[in-house]
Amino acid sequence: MSKLTRMSGKEAVSTLKKFGFREIRQKGSHIILKRTTSEGEIGCVIPLHSELAIGTLRGILRQAKVDVEEFVRKL
Repeated sequence: MSKLTRMSGKEAVSTLKKFGFREIRQKGSHIILKRTTSEGEIGCVIPLHSELAIGTLRGILRQAKVDVEEFVRKL
């Protein structure tokens, strides 16, 4: 299993954009991303904090339906 490292919310957003996500809106310090797939739309919410906890990042990836290994490879 690949090891996730701490990163900022902006870094997470830019990496998820490589998976086809696009910014829908922002409310305060949280940004909402969406991606259209054959199953429908997938959305996720990312806090724009200077550093995301590993558990928070794992939750974001689960919500976005992105595998951890794929995410680490796209960094």
